Amino acid sequence: MAAPALDCWNCGAPLPDLILPVGRAEYCRACRAEIHVCRTCRFYDTRKANQCAEPVAEPVQNKERANFCGYFEPVAGRFRPAPAPDGDARLALEALFGPKK
Repeated sequence: MAAPALDCWNCGAPLPDLILPVGRAEYCRACRAEIHVCRTCRFYDTRKANQCAEPVAEPVQNKERANFCGYFEPVAGRFRPAPAPDGDARLALEALFGPKK
């Protein structure tokens, strides 16, 4: 069974033409975000030290910039849409409790 196609961690665009292993210079054709980044890696975990589940990997400061990590393993499903702006939350609260007095 083939692995699921990768998608961009930044915009969610599919990356069907990406050749594995992912080179450090690869980028998303839709938003130009770099792909060889911690946010695309299977070891990226915000609950772990240095946000990495690989215990011997060197710490990477910027998780959204290309790096030279030798443990990098890209996985699909890393795109997370931006949270709704505060205005949407305020409207939802006002719908429940009425406008602020």
